[in-house]
Amino acid sequence: MATSPPADPNPSLGIGLKCMSVVVFVAMQTLIKTVGEDIPAGEVVFFRSFFALIPVILYLGWLGDLKQSLKTDDLPGHMLRGLVGAISMTLSFFSLPRLPYAEWISINYAAPLLTVVFAAIFLKEIVRAYRWTAVAIGLVGVSVVTAPNLSLFSTGGIGGSEALGALAALGSASLAAVAMIQIRRLVQKEKTATIVVYFSLTSSTIALLSLPFGWVLPSTEDALILVTAGLLGGIGQLLLTASYRFADTSTIAPFEYTSLILAIGIGVFLFGDPLAWTTIAGSLIVVSAGIFIIWREHQLGIERRKARRVAPPGGS
Repeated sequence: MATSPPADPNPSLGIGLKCMSVVVFVAMQTLIKTVGEDIPAGEVVFFRSFFALIPVILYLGWLGDLKQSLKTDDLPGHMLRGLVGAISMTLSFFSLPRLPYAEWISINYAAPLLTVVFAAIFLKEIVRAYRWTAVAIGLVGVSVVTAPNLSLFSTGGIGGSEALGALAALGSASLAAVAMIQIRRLVQKEKTATIVVYFSLTSSTIALLSLPFGWVLPSTEDALILVTAGLLGGIGQLLLTASYRFADTSTIAPFEYTSLILAIGIGVFLFGDPLAWTTIAGSLIVVSAGIFIIWREHQLGIERRKARRVAPPGGS
C-alpha cells in the first residue's frame, strides 16, 4: 500500500491490477446482490467492512506496516470519513437488489462527477469551463438512467421498489463524493494504509449500531456469501491501491468503466435484468463525460510540468 516504496513505472502492470480490482469488486457486488432484500443493508455493510480487514491486515503484517498504519494525527477526520462512507455503503447496498445491475453501476458513476462539484465548493479548487461542461453532461446522463424510475408515471409510482432504489443510489453517489473530498483532506497528512484501516474499523463499528433495527440471522449460505464479499472487498482495495503504484491515475482510471460491461452481462444473463435503452444511452453519456474529465486532467498535468521546467530559477 502507500507505505511501500514507490515502484518503477509499469503501465501494463498498473492497468492489469486495476482490471483485476474491477473484476473483484464486481464479484463482490454480484454476491451482495444475490442475497437480495432478505439481509438488511446495515448488516451487509458490517460484513463488507469487517471481513475486508482480514486481507488488509494480513498484507500490512507481511509488509511490517501494521503498527504504523494505526498511528494517526487526525482521528476525528477518520471518524467523519467512516461515518459518511458507512451511510453511503448502506444506501448503496439498499439500492443494489432493487435495481438492474447495469443501472445501479451507471448511477454510481455520478460520484466522480459530483466530486468535481464538491471540490470546487469545499476545497476551493479551480474548476474551469471544460470540466464544468463535462460534469453537466455527465449528470444529464445520470438523469437519463434514473428518470424512468423516478417518474410518477412509472410502475409503482414514486414509492415503488425501483424508485426507492434509484433515490438511494443517487444518495449513495452523493455521499461517496463527499467521502472522496474527506479522503483528499486526509491524504495531505495520513498514509493510505491508515485511511483504509480506520475506514474499515469505523464503518464496521457504525454498521453495528443498526443491529437493533432488524438484523436477521443469515442462513449458512448467505453468511458464506457475505463473508466472501467482505474478503473480496479487502482484496479489491489492495489491488486498486497497488495499481496506482505502477501507473498514473489518468492511465488507470478509464478502466474503471469496464465494470459497466461486466454489469450488463451479469445483469442480463445471471439476474435476468431488463436492459432499457435509457440505461445504455445514459451510461454512455456518463462514461464519456468521466473519460473526458480524466483526459483533461492529464493534459493539465502535462502543461503544469512543462511550465515548471521552463520557469526561471527563483520563480522570477
